[in-house]
Amino acid sequence: MIEKRAAQRHRVFKGGTITFENGGIACIVRNVSEGGAAIDLDAPVTLPQSFTLAIARDNLVRNCRPVWRSDRRVGLAFVQ
Repeated sequence: MIEKRAAQRHRVFKGGTITFENGGIACIVRNVSEGGAAIDLDAPVTLPQSFTLAIARDNLVRNCRPVWRSDRRVGLAFVQ
């Protein structure tokens, strides 16, 4: 299989929080790279076009947008 990602993703299993205008949702971060991440949600949720992902353990806060979805897993792109 040919790798098409611009940056290598690293597998992780860390608690995170996505926050947006009307609230926040806990998530599990499954992998992360310089350009994005994949998260798992407890239930299928409609997400806004942009939000913030925070991983307190790593002191990481990034603005994101969803780029793909598969059931409860969501692929995120970090935005400036």
